[in-house]
Amino acid sequence: MTDSLSSFTFKTIGVIQSPFKQKFGIPRQPGLTPSIKSSIVLEPEYACDEIVDQLLKSSHIWILFVFSACYEKDWSPKVRPPRLGGNKKVGVFASRSPFRPNPIGMSAVKLTGIRSQRGSLIIDVLSADLMHGTPVIDIKPYIPYSDKLPEATNQLAESLSLLSQPIFFSSQALQICEQLLLSGEGNLRIEIEQVLRCDPRPAYQKNTLRVYGLSLYHWNIRWQITPDRIDVLSIESSKATF
Repeated sequence: MTDSLSSFTFKTIGVIQSPFKQKFGIPRQPGLTPSIKSSIVLEPEYACDEIVDQLLKSSHIWILFVFSACYEKDWSPKVRPPRLGGNKKVGVFASRSPFRPNPIGMSAVKLTGIRSQRGSLIIDVLSADLMHGTPVIDIKPYIPYSDKLPEATNQLAESLSLLSQPIFFSSQALQICEQLLLSGEGNLRIEIEQVLRCDPRPAYQKNTLRVYGLSLYHWNIRWQITPDRIDVLSIESSKATF
């Protein structure tokens, strides 16, 4: 390999706007939280109508992005995927770990719209598994006849089991969700339920007595999971005022 092909430099074409403000709580794959809305805000030099011409003819798109929170961290040839309980090691190329030789990820998401706002060109999507501020390096249309492979298998991740316990909201948490729904700010209750059914807890740390917290939009949510139920204990605003 010649020196000119041994490394590459890519430009950020856009940045993700997402309700996930921290890594903890983000679904480990796309498509698991169908109500969660995110957007790609294109950089000014790419904010032209020509660049997205005909893109809306695709129902879904691929987002190629950089794991920016892991960009300067070391990687290892073998990793411990959370789906395997955090105990079994596999080769990094057999996993979707963010700790890779090149920390690049890809997610297939539902495309819901393209809009201009204050000079910015914004691509709206659903069910992305991306943290707020994630740099995007490319966007490609999802092509069903080639991207969907019915015969494909993966013995390490053959199926997905979402948590099925009933979810209960405290009176305080339920009041916040109802206020937001009535004010037209979205159905936070449904979004919280979708996130918690993905079980954000570390695979090696599922203490049923522990109360966890995660950040969604500007809300700090405290919750607990036991074998019989999921409890949303409180929802508090991280803003100065409600």
